[in-house]
Amino acid sequence: MATALKNLEDPRGHFFDIVDLFDTSVVTPRLGILRVKGRQELETPNFFAISSRGVVPHLTPDVISASTTIGGVHMALEDFIERATIGTPPIMKCPGPSPLHTFTALPQPLITLLAPRRTPAVSAPKGNSNTAISVFPSTGFQVLSNESYISYIAKLHPDIAISLADVPHGSSPGTKRVAKMGDRTQEWVTELLKSKNNEQAVQYEYLNQLADELADGISGLAFYDSDLLPDMPATTTLSRLPRLSLDEPSSPRQILRQVSLGMDIFTIPFIGFATEAGIALTFRFPRPVLEEPLISEGIGSSVLPLGIDMSSKAHTASLKPLSTACTCYTCTTHHRAFLQHLLSADEMLSWTLLQIHNSHVVSEFFISIRESVRNGKFGVDCDEFARTYESELPGKSGQGPRVRGYHFKSEGPGEPKKNKAAWGNLGNFGHGVNGLIPDEPAGTLEDKGFAEKVDI
Repeated sequence: MATALKNLEDPRGHFFDIVDLFDTSVVTPRLGILRVKGRQELETPNFFAISSRGVVPHLTPDVISASTTIGGVHMALEDFIERATIGTPPIMKCPGPSPLHTFTALPQPLITLLAPRRTPAVSAPKGNSNTAISVFPSTGFQVLSNESYISYIAKLHPDIAISLADVPHGSSPGTKRVAKMGDRTQEWVTELLKSKNNEQAVQYEYLNQLADELADGISGLAFYDSDLLPDMPATTTLSRLPRLSLDEPSSPRQILRQVSLGMDIFTIPFIGFATEAGIALTFRFPRPVLEEPLISEGIGSSVLPLGIDMSSKAHTASLKPLSTACTCYTCTTHHRAFLQHLLSADEMLSWTLLQIHNSHVVSEFFISIRESVRNGKFGVDCDEFARTYESELPGKSGQGPRVRGYHFKSEGPGEPKKNKAAWGNLGNFGHGVNGLIPDEPAGTLEDKGFAEKVDI
C-alpha cells in the first residue's frame, strides 16, 4: 500500500528535486535533494531516525547535533495522545509556530515527519473502522479518526505529515479486506481534500485512476510495501515525487534493493534493534576500507559480519575501536573494552555510545550509496557488497535495556515476560517459602549461625 506525504510549508508540494538524469519509464536508483523551509537540505537516498515518544532512543537533542548527521526524525502521533479520550494531550498546549519541534526540543535544522503510528507498529486487536484507525498510546489501544488526525496536524505543524491509511499491521488482508481498504482510504482522501491541510491518502489500488487529480496536491508518497514501486504509474508528476519507505528493512541488503527500485527516504528500525542488542554495526558500502580486516572476527570465514556483538567477553581487554576506520565520536574516543564493561554493568551510556556509532555507520552507508549511483556503479557495487558481507545482522546475546512496555502487547497466554526479573533467589537453605526462609527449628538455625537468641 502507498499513502501520501504533505509538506505543510508548500501548498503545491514542490520541495523535491531529482538531480540526476531520470527516465520515468525505467525502474532505477536516483539522486535527489529534499528541501523544507527552515530546515537543512537532505540529500537522497537517505534516512530519517525513528523516535520513541518524541525522542530518538538513547540520544539527547544536544548529542544529535554534536555527534550525528541525522537529517530528520519520524514521529508518531500515538506517542503523544494518551490523554486524548479524557482531556487535551499536553502537546496540544505547546505554544509557538512549530509545537512539535518545541515540545520534543528537536534541533531546529532537523526535519519532522509526523505519522499516525510508530514504525514498526504494534498489531491492533481490532481492525480499522470506516472513519478511524486503531492507535496504541501508552494507556492502551484507542481510535483515531481522520477528522481528529487532521486537527492534530494543523496544531502541531510538522514539516511533513503522512496521511491516514487503512493498513492492517501484523496481518495479511484477504481479497475482501483489500477492497475495503481501498474504499475506506479513498473516502478519507475525499474528506482530506476538503480540509485546509489536505493530507491526501493514496492507495495503490486506485492510484492509476487518481494520479492526475492528486498529483498537484500531494508532496510525496509513503510506501508500506516497496514491491509497489515497479508498478507505479509512469507519469512525469508522480514519478518525480519523493518516496518514503515504511517497509521496515531488516538488513542493508533490503535497503539496497529498495534503492535500486527508486526509493528515496527510509525509516530503519534495525539501527535501534542493533543498539539495544549490543551490536556495533561495521558494514561499509561496497566493501571495507583497506585498514579493516578482510576476514570476519570469530567465524573464520571470508564473509564479513554486518556487526559485532559487544556483549561478548572476547572484548574484555580489547583497546581497539568498534570499527577500525570509523570516525564517529564513539570510535575516536572509546574502545571495545569500555563498551563491553558498560554493557555488562547495564549502564545507559553503553547504548548511547552504540547509537551514536550505529547512526554514523548508516549515514556513511548512504553517502557511499549516493556516490555509487553518481558514478554509475551501483549495480556492480551491490553485487560486491553481497559477496563481502553476510545477509543478516548477528544475533543478540546480551539482555539489552529494559523493554518499554507500551511498545509491546501480549500476543497470547503463556508468553514470557519481556524483561528479566530484577531480583532472583538469594539462596536455597531449605524447603521453606521460595527457598529463602529455612524450614528448620530455631535451635537448629542458631547452631548453624542463621539466627541468634536474644533476651529481652
